[in-house]
Amino acid sequence: MRHTALFIALWLGCGAVHGVELMTWERLPLAVPLQVGQERVLFIDQNVRVGAPRSLGDKLRIQSTGGTLYLRANAPIEPTRLQLQDVQSGELILIDIAASDPQGAAALEPIRIVKAPGKPTRYAGTVSTRPKAMKHPTGKVAAPRETPLPVTLTRYAAQNLYAPLRTVEPLPGVVAMKPRRPPELSNLLPGRPLSVTLLGAWQLDDHIVSAVRLRNLAQATLALDPRELQGDFISATFQHPDLGPAHRPSDTTVVYLVTRGRDLAQALQPSLSPRLHSLTGSVDEK
Repeated sequence: MRHTALFIALWLGCGAVHGVELMTWERLPLAVPLQVGQERVLFIDQNVRVGAPRSLGDKLRIQSTGGTLYLRANAPIEPTRLQLQDVQSGELILIDIAASDPQGAAALEPIRIVKAPGKPTRYAGTVSTRPKAMKHPTGKVAAPRETPLPVTLTRYAAQNLYAPLRTVEPLPGVVAMKPRRPPELSNLLPGRPLSVTLLGAWQLDDHIVSAVRLRNLAQATLALDPRELQGDFISATFQHPDLGPAHRPSDTTVVYLVTRGRDLAQALQPSLSPRLHSLTGSVDEK
């Protein structure tokens, strides 16, 4: 009996040493105190990139891997806000850190950050007032969407390129893509004096949006006509309606090309299916 009591006491002691503080993200900044010279671990269970003000300099060491964040304060830090952005969805978590000398205080526990249940949907979520979900050809049930996917993806790509990090709308399920091979873009707008470069691509379900930078190489203003685009696209949207003369701030823009079931390189190849251009003017950023 004495051995059993001793075992229970030791087990409880280990539990206290390895305790984890649970915090729930409910769109209110989370307070994360730090102690100078001690590392604090945050378990987020999602890959994040960290936005920190430059004023921190060498006062704070930040390391992130596999959904775990390691923060170590090298000097006292006044209350400062960090932004943690989900690499896949773009959703933000805000934490307010402050570091002070430990002065003999016990080491702080690791923190696990979880999201509150019932996330609100805005662009790509289900809507209870819409008709029931229809079955996908694969047999899976596809939920109705509040906004068409091409519009949702185009807006998301534009915000990632042009909007401040803190204003990017979260988009559950979106994945940043790396092209299997660099696409040949010289024939995207044939006959136009343009430098064409792929900036990035994002996928949601079977739709992919590719952001392509266009830079004017001529000394004259170029009007952009989406009907001249060569490829099999669901939609094409220019960030700006025209390009200014070369070597001016207005000589560059981005076109967002949405494809379905194929990436940009495949969409640029000859296809038997008719090209469909669902075209809009400039992007309505938020």
